[in-house]
Amino acid sequence: MLKTTRRIVNVTLNTIAGLLFMLLTYYLVPSAAVGFSLTVASVVFCLMLFVMDSVARYANRYFEQKIMYSRETGLMTRYIERLRSAYTFDDLVSEFQNTLENKGDMSILYVNRETNYVMYNSPDKICSSEETERKLEMNFPKGWQDGIFFFDDSLGLVSRGRASRGFFMVFGSQHIYCFCRYVHAFDPSVFPKLYEEYMRFEKRSQRIQEVSVISDLAKEWSQLAQTQRSFLPQTMPEIEKLDIEAYFRPLVNVSGDYYTVLPMDENKTLVMLGDVSGKGLAAALVMGLVMNTVKIIENKEDLVGVVKAVDKAIKGMHLQDKYTVMFIGIIDTKKMNIRYINASMSDPIIVTKAPNGYRIKPLTSNCSLIGIIDLEDIHVDEQRLFRGDLILMASDGVSEVMDDEGIELGNTELYMNTIKNSAYKSAHHIVNDIANLVLEYNGDKKLRDDVTMLVVKIED
Repeated sequence: MLKTTRRIVNVTLNTIAGLLFMLLTYYLVPSAAVGFSLTVASVVFCLMLFVMDSVARYANRYFEQKIMYSRETGLMTRYIERLRSAYTFDDLVSEFQNTLENKGDMSILYVNRETNYVMYNSPDKICSSEETERKLEMNFPKGWQDGIFFFDDSLGLVSRGRASRGFFMVFGSQHIYCFCRYVHAFDPSVFPKLYEEYMRFEKRSQRIQEVSVISDLAKEWSQLAQTQRSFLPQTMPEIEKLDIEAYFRPLVNVSGDYYTVLPMDENKTLVMLGDVSGKGLAAALVMGLVMNTVKIIENKEDLVGVVKAVDKAIKGMHLQDKYTVMFIGIIDTKKMNIRYINASMSDPIIVTKAPNGYRIKPLTSNCSLIGIIDLEDIHVDEQRLFRGDLILMASDGVSEVMDDEGIELGNTELYMNTIKNSAYKSAHHIVNDIANLVLEYNGDKKLRDDVTMLVVKIED
């Protein structure tokens, strides 16, 4: 459907351009000035082609969004998007269960054809049947060509159509069979996208496995966690006019959250807090890279240069879909301001005294995600500071913690009131108050994300 729609859009716009050209030629070509009029008509026609091309691109994008995110195709598109953040076999199985099985009513059978070992199967009759496994092995044996294919009720190969009752993907010895009664309802363009993303996942997981082997040689994940923690400040530096405190609670022994405080001179201090996408080993590796990149840069005054260096370093790792959000700023206690770049961090704020209490000033985002897309022009924003001001930087593990009703803490008055009510205290007590609130608000449930905070108070 998407391919047909694109063809219709392009043919229609080209036809309109051709008709307009003929009309222009007819009305602009008097017998006495044929050459000039043809030239004018041709120039106008070229401009029209340019406009039509822009319109076609916009129309194609519009129809792609409309088709790819609606009905059954929308389900598969969302699965593809979630697959982009999968790095391990456990991540893949989680997406099988959460999206394809629970939301799409599909059944999955994942087999390693090298050994015919069933790596995963949905807990239903068809995927648990030995007869199903034998028939699939006979019809699609080891050595089957890579790609995406379709099968019917008899588990025989068919071209895609109403006879299809499922599809399977082959990448080397890995075979993934998806049993689905409504394969015909998917837009055909979704299947190449699905296979391409699956290939990327396989390459990512292989790369991560190789890194994991190296990690295993270094003995245990706990040692890796200790190495990672060594990148973070062990104690907060003592800086005149600043009261600083941090809080770090990783979800597992390694984390993608990071922070640092680096004195630059007697008046200026660099502060940074960020969060790498995903969790586990890959996020920890990127976290270490970011911290080391910032540490070794000589000209830390150039915040734009720092961000660009981090962006280049992450992209140089060639890990698919790894990026970081980050807040980085320079606090100047002489000029009493903070210059900063907020790369899509949602929570940095300044809490300042006001006649009727305390007021919240957000340090809004002024830069896109770092490490995954081309950065647009980056600019540095500035905010005034006053004595007694509180600067709070927090990862989304703080604001996105949920209560039993699924309401995020960051969307409640309780969160803002706790911050305001604690603003007069020392940085240490402020951090404790917020951390206690997070744990109480979460209840007895296991935390879903790393919890990291960095608090700086401008001393009176």
